[in-house]
Order: sequence, then structure tokens, then C-alpha cells
Amino acid sequence: MTHQQYDTRVQTYAASRLTSTGKAVTSAMLALLISACGSGGIGGDSGESTLQNPNTLPGQSANYDGPAPSTSDVQNFKLNVWDNLVSNNRCGACHGTGGQTPTFVRDDDINLAYGAANSIVNLSDAATSPMVTKVGGGHNCWLASDSACADTLISYIENWAGGSASAQTEIVLRAPQIKDPGQTKTFPSDSAGFSGVHALLETYCSNCHVEGQQTPFIGSSDIDVSYAAAQSRIDLETPSASRLVQRLRTEFHNCWNGDCTTSSNEMETAIDSFSSGVPRSDIDSNLQTSKALALIEDGIAANTGGRIEDNVIAQFEFKTGEGAIAYDTSGIEPALNLTLSGNVEWVGGWGLRFGSAYTDEDTNINIPNGKAQASTSSSRKLHDLITATNEYSIEAWVIPNNVSQEEARIVSYSGSETSRNVALGQTLYNYDVLQRSSTTNQNEAFSTADEDERLQATQQHVVVTFSPGDARKIYVNGEYTEDADPEDAGQLNDWDDSFAFVLGNETDGNSLWQGSLRMVAVHNRALTPEQIQQNYDVGVGEKFFLLFSVSHLIDVDDSFIVFEVSQFDEYSYLFTEPFFTSLDPEASLPNINVDGIRIGINAKEASVGQAFENLSVSLNDTDYVNGRQTISTIGTIIPLELGPESDEFFLSFEDINGNANAFSQPAVPSPAVPSDLPVSSDIGLKTFDEINATMSAVTTVPLTTLNVETTFNTVRQQMPTTENIDGFVSAHQMGITQLAIQYCDALVESTSLRSSYFPSFDFSAAANSAFDTPTKRGYIFDPLLSNMVGDTLASQPSDTDIEDELNDLVDILTSCGGSCASDRTETVVKASCAAVLGSAVILVQ
Repeated sequence: MTHQQYDTRVQTYAASRLTSTGKAVTSAMLALLISACGSGGIGGDSGESTLQNPNTLPGQSANYDGPAPSTSDVQNFKLNVWDNLVSNNRCGACHGTGGQTPTFVRDDDINLAYGAANSIVNLSDAATSPMVTKVGGGHNCWLASDSACADTLISYIENWAGGSASAQTEIVLRAPQIKDPGQTKTFPSDSAGFSGVHALLETYCSNCHVEGQQTPFIGSSDIDVSYAAAQSRIDLETPSASRLVQRLRTEFHNCWNGDCTTSSNEMETAIDSFSSGVPRSDIDSNLQTSKALALIEDGIAANTGGRIEDNVIAQFEFKTGEGAIAYDTSGIEPALNLTLSGNVEWVGGWGLRFGSAYTDEDTNINIPNGKAQASTSSSRKLHDLITATNEYSIEAWVIPNNVSQEEARIVSYSGSETSRNVALGQTLYNYDVLQRSSTTNQNEAFSTADEDERLQATQQHVVVTFSPGDARKIYVNGEYTEDADPEDAGQLNDWDDSFAFVLGNETDGNSLWQGSLRMVAVHNRALTPEQIQQNYDVGVGEKFFLLFSVSHLIDVDDSFIVFEVSQFDEYSYLFTEPFFTSLDPEASLPNINVDGIRIGINAKEASVGQAFENLSVSLNDTDYVNGRQTISTIGTIIPLELGPESDEFFLSFEDINGNANAFSQPAVPSPAVPSDLPVSSDIGLKTFDEINATMSAVTTVPLTTLNVETTFNTVRQQMPTTENIDGFVSAHQMGITQLAIQYCDALVESTSLRSSYFPSFDFSAAANSAFDTPTKRGYIFDPLLSNMVGDTLASQPSDTDIEDELNDLVDILTSCGGSCASDRTETVVKASCAAVLGSAVILVQ
């Protein structure tokens, strides 16, 4: 099935749904939509932004019956842009036939629409298209997020241009606005001056934006929580540009008393009053500095090209950063938008973090396990497009919280924890792939090898591919794991189209994965190893090139030192791989020295992270190749202060082209007085190898016994790795118990070993008579106690206490009314052995 056939199928389905639910667009609604378009269209320079259109469903496409597309490029435009935007709830109400220019969705002649569209798109750099920037600025976005609309338009245009093809899109460097490092305002550490803004937020935003409901927690009754959440949404230099103001003034979000003008004015006044009390920081006049830049305002997106996305059918980059929806910006309709529920938080630099259930202390509300889930109707897109090709790739950038969680679902297309089409999950150090097909059991995982420990609690790029020729494959950080699918490839024809797509959990919420996702994409083709490596090399997250102007210091026109910069997490920025470039193609570099580069933020040099301060390089024509010269290949992290929308950066130099600044390292502060830590326990744990060796010694079962060795290799990664008893968790005990059972099984199943170990016990007796006296039980208990427990520790449990527990266990296991199974006697001995062998008397040292 082609994209065109699928689009037609979805449009027909959407149309039938609109008709069946009585939601057809009336003439009055159409008139309202047209009147909302204003005088400044997509291509115009004036006019107010339209009211946000709340409809998130793909609209019904017009039945086109005009002249045929004159070229294949016109046909690509129709399939990827026109079909998706022609509906009245997107662009058709204003920019259609007879509407305002440009009429890029006119329905009388697709060739004329194509001509109009070419005036507002840039096929080589879709993000700079006027169509994208206009909608991204608030013009008639059909979603609750302007950035999500802009990203979706970028996908439409790139799909028209041929997707990402197989080569990287060149990123064009452009000169930023040249400005000096200015006097900067920095948020005070104390929230006292924030009380006026907080009063408005607590009064009018607490119905949604509080702990346990929806981020950001700007409406929290705790002023410090509200202050921390609001800082990235406040512009201290220009209060009117604050997100808190613009959300009311231009997006009409939750205006109080129905008056957005008054509401936004009140918010601006409160922020202005707060800002007036914040002093400015003056930059040291002795510094030799570059010009200044802001990340969001001046940065050039560094991750706009290079990814292989030709067959992406759902993609989540988590750029919105707030709200209850994570948008699918693949451009393939219907959009697979995800609703966030439970303990889910947005992560700075594009991401979502999933956490476990908890009870909010302030509201006493129970917050369930986190997940992000799509509707079953939009999820059907995955069923239709994947079963059509019988191939798929699931690609994700993941950051697991730990390596102790089991049967946790990272990405799943499922109906419950026991019913699914496909899922990517985690079990300890392993990635799992569960799949429904003609040859696989949907509840049996294909996993990475235990001994490889592929999954680590750090950021990793994970790709699962499936094709009829290669079955399932797993790639981690661009590398094929070499794990062979134990099943034949089979067919995906029996996938269930009523399931839902979900991240961080299963649909029933019972398989929580704790960690963060930075990007997720679903392809309906199996990516090749080369394509996977390319996507890994491109990286993830919001990255920018910052072009720090140094022309005034080195007398070379349009010269810049360029860093790739990203928000590393909620607390820091990552600056990497600086290089020199000049946008003047005739530039010449007469051996210009650059010594001691330091990164400045908000009118001062960063206090930590100065990895380039010992750098010394000469800019010269010999090393200046293809318009750039590498300065360094390393990176560093500096602290985040105001947030990516407000922090201002600059570079300072110890010496550049003879312009020197005498710099001395600040005095090293005296170390803080170390705090008194709790007294360490005198009791420790045996580690996994020690436990295995001990069990072998006390049972006389060799380490190399087949079932014992196999079980140890399976459970060793979930057994203790350090001797710290405070690190003991339930997963450790489960692994120890499984290993103890295997040792005891091997001991009892071996006639020679058990005869030597329990010489007086009658294994041929029935269970109801073999243990009917204390003496007979002593034939089992005494060897276990003497071999496994010993008697040299003052703090160990007494033999009597242990025997009492064993007697209770034997009583339970032999209570079978005279009809015990023939092998029950051996089973009781094995259980008694495992109870002692798997206990603390073996584990603790």
C-alpha cells in the first residue's frame, strides 16, 4: 500500500467518523474560520495571529478533480503537503481557491497551488520556510503547540523534497545579530521578590499546573517550587516577551475573567515589578571578549539534517517541553499524539522522564505509574503501514534509571501486559524484544545476551529491526549486538489493529519502565546497519551552532569561533568541538594566535567547566580547509543559570591576535568540613562469585554441574556485586534463591552425593513417614546446620530457631493427606536445603 493509498484510506475513515458523530463543519463554522484568518496570510508581512484551532484530528481532504499534476514533483507536493493542509481546519479555509494569497492549497488546479507553495517554502532547509516560521510563530496552528505544528510542517516539506534521503543535509551557517555582552540580570537565589508574580500564578494556574497534575508547577502553593518552574518562562530584560505574558496575550490560554488583555497586562506588570528589583551584572572591562549570543534566539539548529527518516511513520522528539501531550511530528497522518498520565515529567533539552506511583504530600492525591499513550484509532496507522511492508524499526534514545528493573516496557504497541504486537523492554542489563508473529510467542522475549550487559544506566541509542530476511535484530549505540533471533522471521499478518501505542509502560500501567526518553521513531522498513550508524552519529536532543563573532579582535571580516551547544540536562549546557570559520569566501588568515579560551555566561566567566583555558592554536591558511579550522575536538559542561531562552554567552581570551588579558586563576577555596557519615556496618555481603563458591563448598556439588553452572550464568548479574549490605535489594535475593534451589536439586538428585551428605536418612520412605519423628528430621536438619551454618559467630541465629522454621516448612510440605506424590520426600529435602542455603547464613559475612 502506497502513502497515497493510505492517505486516502485514512481520509475516508476520518470523513465517516465526522459524519457518524455529527461533527461535520457547518457553514457558520466555516465563516468563522475564514473571518479568523486576518489580513496577514502565510506569505504576508502583517496581520494578527489567528485564534488557535483546537482540532487535532486530520481534516477531510477535498476530492481533487482538477488538472493532473504536470510533473512528479507536483505529485510529491500534493501527496505530502497539499493533502495534509487542504482541509478547512488547517489551511484550506483561508489559502484555498479564491482565498488570500498565497493560495497554496487551492483545489481548482494543483499546479497553481504548487507554484504558490514554492514561494513560501525552502526545500533545501525546510525549517527556514516562511510557511514554517509563520505557523511556528502562532499563525493558525491546529495543535495546542506552535512548535509541534512547525515541526509537522517541516516533515511535510522534507517528505515533499524527498525526505532525508541517504545523505546528510548541509547546515548553512548564517551570521547572527552582532551585539556586545551586555549588563545581564540574573534570577536571585531567594524567591522573596517573586511574591507578586506567585500570587497571580497560585490564584489562576493552580487548577492545572501543580504537583501531581501537570508540569510546569508554576501554580504550586510552595513559592520556591513555583519560582523554580517559572524562571525559564520569565524574561527579566523584556517582561512583555515573557512566556507567562505571551501565553495569555497571544495564545489566549486560561485568561482569568475571560479578559486576555487585562490578564496579560496584570502578569506583565507583576513581572516588571519583580524585574525592577533585580540588579544588573556588569562585565569586567579588562576581558578580551567575543560578541554575545543567546542559545534559542541566535543559535542555528545543528540537528536539522543527517537522520535517515525516509520511512518514518511516527516520530517523537519531545520538543514541546510542557503540557499533557507529546506530539508525533512525522508528518504521516493521522498523528500518533501521546497523552501523558501519571508520574511523567518533561526533561530539559527535549525528553520525557517516567517514574513510579506516589502520593502527593500536599494534595494527598495518588499519582499512578507514568506512561504516554496514543488512542487506539491513531495507533492503527502502525498496524496498517507495518503489516503492508512486513518490516519495521523501532528507534529510541533511552536513559534507564537503573539496571535492576525487570519486565519494564520502554516502547510498546499493545493491549495489556500479556497482549501485544511488539514491545521493546528492559530486564536488568538486557534489552528485550517481544513480538506477535506467525512464528513467535508475544510473551516470550528475545533478549540481548546476559554476559554482554548491553543495557547501562546512561544515554544509549537503541534500534530494533525486523524483516522477513533477517528476523529481529538489536543495535545499541550503532553496533549490532550479534544476538540471533531464536525464531524464524514469520509474518506480521495477525497483528491486532485495536491495540494502542504507549511509551514507558504497558497500556494497563502494570509494566512501568523508569527512565528518560530523548527521541522515539517508528519506521515501516528495517533500517540497514549503515543507516543506524548514521542516525547514531547524528545524535539526539536540541543542538545549536553558536557563532561567536571575533572580527573586531582579529581584523578578519565575518570571522567567528563556532561551538556546538546543547542543553545537557536541567542543570547544564554542553559546549563541544569549537572551530573557526569566516563567512567571507576570500578570507585570509595570517597566523593569528588564539590562547586560553574561556566560556562566559551572563556577564561573567563560568566558574567551572573551563576545559579550553589552556588551549593555544594558530589560525592560518594551511589549516583552514573548506571554510573552517578545527580548534579542539573535546567538549565541556558549564552550569545553566536562567535557562536556554534567557542565558547569554560570550567567549573571553587570555590572548587573541596580541590582545591580551592578564588572567590569574582564582584562589582554590578551602575544602568544606566533611560531614559525619553514619557508622558503616560491620556486616557485609558476599559477592556473586563468593556466593557461588560458598554454595558449592557447603553442598559438595561441583561448580561445573550443568544445571548449576547454567543457572549461575543466568542470575549472576542480579546478585550482589559489592560487599555493602546497604545495597541489598529484593532482586538479589531472588537470584540467590534460584541458585540455591539448583544446588540442592543437584545434591539430592545425585545418589552418591546425598548418601554421603545425609547418610542416615531413608530417601525411599514415603513423605508421611520419612519425617514423622524428630530423629528422622534430624537426619536432614543436622547435616544442613553443621555444613551450612556453623557455630563460630556470636550474632548468628541459633540452631533451635532455624530448626523451628524448618519444622514448620516440613509440616506444610508433608500435609498431603496420605496421598503425597512419590517424589515428595526428595522435594521436601530439597526445599529444606534451599531454605538454609539461600538464607543470610550463607549470604552475610
